[in-house]
Amino acid sequence: MEYTLLPKIKGPADVKRLSDDELPLLAAEIRDKMIRTVAENGGHLSSNLGVVELTIALHRVFDSPNDKIVWDVGHQCYAHKLLTGRADAFDTLRRPGGISGFTRRYESEHDIFSGGHSSVALSAAFGIAEANKKRGSRDYTVAVVGDGAFTGGMVYEALNNAGHAGKGTRLIVILNDNEMSISKNVGALARYFAMLKANPQYFRLKATTENVLNHIPVVGKPMAKGIYNVKTRVKNAIYKSTMFEEMGFRYMGPIDGHDIDHLVDALEGAIEADYPILLHINTVKGKGYALAEREPDRFHGISAFNIETGEKKPGAKGFSDAFGEYIVKAGAKDDRICCITAAMALGTGLVPFSERFPDRFYDVGIAEPHAVTFAAGLSRGGMLPVFAVYSTFLQRSYDQIIHDCAMQGLKIVFAVDRAGFVGDDGESHHGLFDAAFLNSIPDVTVYAPTTFRELETAFDKALYRTEGPAAVRYPRGPAPEIPDEYLPSDADYDYFGAPDADAVLATYGRLWREAITAKETLEKKGLSVGLLKLNRIKPVPKAAVRSVMEAKRVFFFEEGQRFGGIGETFADKLCKYGYRGAYVSTGVKCEFCTQNTVAGLLAEYKLDAASMAELVLSSNEKHE
Repeated sequence: MEYTLLPKIKGPADVKRLSDDELPLLAAEIRDKMIRTVAENGGHLSSNLGVVELTIALHRVFDSPNDKIVWDVGHQCYAHKLLTGRADAFDTLRRPGGISGFTRRYESEHDIFSGGHSSVALSAAFGIAEANKKRGSRDYTVAVVGDGAFTGGMVYEALNNAGHAGKGTRLIVILNDNEMSISKNVGALARYFAMLKANPQYFRLKATTENVLNHIPVVGKPMAKGIYNVKTRVKNAIYKSTMFEEMGFRYMGPIDGHDIDHLVDALEGAIEADYPILLHINTVKGKGYALAEREPDRFHGISAFNIETGEKKPGAKGFSDAFGEYIVKAGAKDDRICCITAAMALGTGLVPFSERFPDRFYDVGIAEPHAVTFAAGLSRGGMLPVFAVYSTFLQRSYDQIIHDCAMQGLKIVFAVDRAGFVGDDGESHHGLFDAAFLNSIPDVTVYAPTTFRELETAFDKALYRTEGPAAVRYPRGPAPEIPDEYLPSDADYDYFGAPDADAVLATYGRLWREAITAKETLEKKGLSVGLLKLNRIKPVPKAAVRSVMEAKRVFFFEEGQRFGGIGETFADKLCKYGYRGAYVSTGVKCEFCTQNTVAGLLAEYKLDAASMAELVLSSNEKHE
């Protein structure tokens, strides 16, 4: 497609200058730009295609950044980026140094709140709206929240709080109802949204009438309140009631989320209300790209693909696939095994298990804290629950892991996917904290496999040979090729080399391949090098620490936070055992890592083979 309108859009003011007749063409150009860019760079496609008209309407009605638009998760913000001055840079989406696939405050004044995790926008938007109210600002705050996020508890905490704010709180919540989250929504809420009916023109007239009545001296406000009470009773009789109105919101909808004129009218009507409003719109996830409309979950988050066929570029089998194969075999042997996901069955490899054992598979929605406590209940009832979750989302369950799981010694297995660097999704999705925060929780055992065979061994141990809760953490993508002589064993650690080596490289997980390559480089320089791999990283095996006590120097490398991480624990044990050599721990310093390729991040944080070798050689020069 040759773009005629998109190049002219340098900011929201340019959207307002377009005629109504030009808007469908603008929407088509935005969709084409998204599809072509995601096909090359990967990204979130279905969710973004579904909100194109909504985004145009928002920037027609509101004055961003004075009016604040907060996107929940942020994986539906591509059109917003294209309309707020980033069209020229859009080809850099998710690339090193390029624009993010999520909202980022440092990227644009129009990105009001950084996104990445679900169900947070309403809380943030209400806080902004209250701050505006306290400062006497007349600006509006809009939270755009997908129906999938309404399976997360924070939304209801915010609704309960914001619904009591009353008149003068200029908060508009847009419920984008496409009957999908990442996997298809499940549960009572999805059925509830499908039943809601209302007329937006009615609500606009009501808001105008209330406004007029409230300006009539003495009798105006009592009349408005009386009419509202009568209207509520009549509406309840016809439509029953909506949960949102019961919580204090004025409800509008559902309306067609792909009709720009209708959306503009509804948003302008919502502005006139001067109360917290919930605007319910219906959209089609993947709108405008037939393949994504047919399979929206597959195109939710997708790597580079062929536009004509929708096929992804060939990729190797990944750890998620290996876990999916293992857990089906384990479930066939043991009918106590149950699998839990927080709306991520496809991403975590649980689809085969869900199809084979539907009565032992639970998709709890985007509700990670609930998932852990639910798993605790299953465990208490005699089952063997396995919660498959991305490392970045496990963070949301920290208290539940402590209080409802570890403190009670309950058997729950955490399949911690995407541990370590994830690459192009950036700082909100890297799995760099799980090793450190699990390290701080008593009675939790953590395994870190490097190969697919070792992954199976780790899960066997976690399920049947470990007391209490256990986690198995593994990275995104394929397993590295490991030379036969360095393949990990079934033991809790492996040591290769002489006990009194000049240098020992200690690590775990994916970095094992980097350490092997670094060893080969160093041995060519005449150094004797030992390799220590921790297969179980918590608790650190005492024998693993003792195995390096004679080494002159120990270098610990981990793909996670250095402070509070496994390297610090190893150092502590070395000191207690009286180690007198030099010790260096390398990991991610206390910062948030931006988007880059995994290889680029390993090099940036001195965790690749070349950096490992360089560190040992420079240290060797200092000691000579």
